Amino acid sequence: MPSAIAILVLAAAWRVFTLYVPPLSNFSPVMALAFCAGVYSRRGWMWVAPFAALVLSDLYIDRYYALVYHYQWTAAASVPRIFCFACALGIGVAVSGRRNWVNLMGGALSGSVLFYLVTNTVSWMGDPGYAHDALGWWQAVTVGHAQYYPTLFFFRNTLLSDLLFTGCFALAMEYASLRRGDPSLLGLKQVRR
Repeated sequence: MPSAIAILVLAAAWRVFTLYVPPLSNFSPVMALAFCAGVYSRRGWMWVAPFAALVLSDLYIDRYYALVYHYQWTAAASVPRIFCFACALGIGVAVSGRRNWVNLMGGALSGSVLFYLVTNTVSWMGDPGYAHDALGWWQAVTVGHAQYYPTLFFFRNTLLSDLLFTGCFALAMEYASLRRGDPSLLGLKQVRR
């Protein structure tokens, strides 16, 4: 339990830290936490944990965006992100019944693509800087606004972090299963002491 709380605090802190290091924007373990909670946990409180990390870090991030970019927080802006994390949890639950390395990485990839498409589509719908037609949507999901990093840059970071952290969390969980003597994807024989 203390290690789970430490992971959540570190995940939330990491999201806040990346605000000050723009090349790391959207490089976060939170989506992988939601996905892996669905894959590996049957306890309801573990399903809530990634959302706690998301909401706590969003409180700070939204305030930061309001001060620096004059962005105004609305509940409607948070709902799509929470929806994407809930979907990642659901994808994890679906993968848990057929858990293998390909399904784990495919599930992480699915969560990344879903998050990217949903959040950029919502941005396109609400941002008057985009034309509200197919070309405006394409701009929103590829290059974004000229004064900011291209949105594909954020997708790259999202995808890399989701795959990396899913791999790390899955390795840790599979190793723990191996140590307990339970079936593990590591496929190694358990070492007896």
